[in-house]
Amino acid sequence: MVLHTINTGFFKLDGGAMFGVVPKSIWQKTNPADEMNMISLAMRCLLVEDSNRLLLIDNGMGDKQDLKFFGHYHRFGDDSLIASIHKAGFSEVDITDMFLTHLHFDHCGGGVIVKDGKSELLFPNARYWSNADHWQWATEPNPREKASFLTENIFPIKQSGNLTFVDLKEPSPFSQIQIFYASGHTDKMMIPMINYKGRTVCFMADLIPSVGHIPLPYVMGYDTSPLLTMEEKARFLKLAADNSYILFFEHDPLNECCTVKHTEKGVRVDKVFSLNEL
Repeated sequence: MVLHTINTGFFKLDGGAMFGVVPKSIWQKTNPADEMNMISLAMRCLLVEDSNRLLLIDNGMGDKQDLKFFGHYHRFGDDSLIASIHKAGFSEVDITDMFLTHLHFDHCGGGVIVKDGKSELLFPNARYWSNADHWQWATEPNPREKASFLTENIFPIKQSGNLTFVDLKEPSPFSQIQIFYASGHTDKMMIPMINYKGRTVCFMADLIPSVGHIPLPYVMGYDTSPLLTMEEKARFLKLAADNSYILFFEHDPLNECCTVKHTEKGVRVDKVFSLNEL
């Protein structure tokens, strides 16, 4: 197995929204804000090369929305999904599995493109993996999350016939990947935990978006059930510290990976490093 970091660019969100009740005087130490109170966030995906399967975890926000949409999120940077996949030595048709941690636009928008006025899958040969509970949650959205679940990112997947569901009651369909389910951010978000070189690499999605979000109270204002997020983080971080898991961050603008350790203040960051250092 080989893991490849797939960088799809950066965007910005309000720092207060990203850290909830934590004061700016504290969170800006790890995630400095600009004059508009916006912080930079990565859209870092992961490509898993395993035997005859090529699995991509999340795919960024894509580029099919209008300028008004991107004006809200200030997308920037030279990286792109397609260029990063090509840099890793592959093309769009090589992807066999598109694993979607959840269906918020910054995690799934790149998987559907518009060509000649029609929507189609960027990865035509791939199964697009979600789960039935989250799919229903996203396609019948609550008012709080409606703006994050964009129909143009979601419905073309089902219409293509490539949509496949992970069975929540069964073991993972991937031999080297276990799945940690979390519902505090959004219902049944999937955190893939990959057996890699004798270690466990965990793609953190929005359970722990960055190193700055490791302390338990550091919970996003976007989360639908913040107390549940804290419970899920506590459970996950204990496992991570006990078992030396590697946390791979989707949204941290600077840090790709870290390990964590138990301290008197709770679980905290231990070592920070890039994926290619493993």
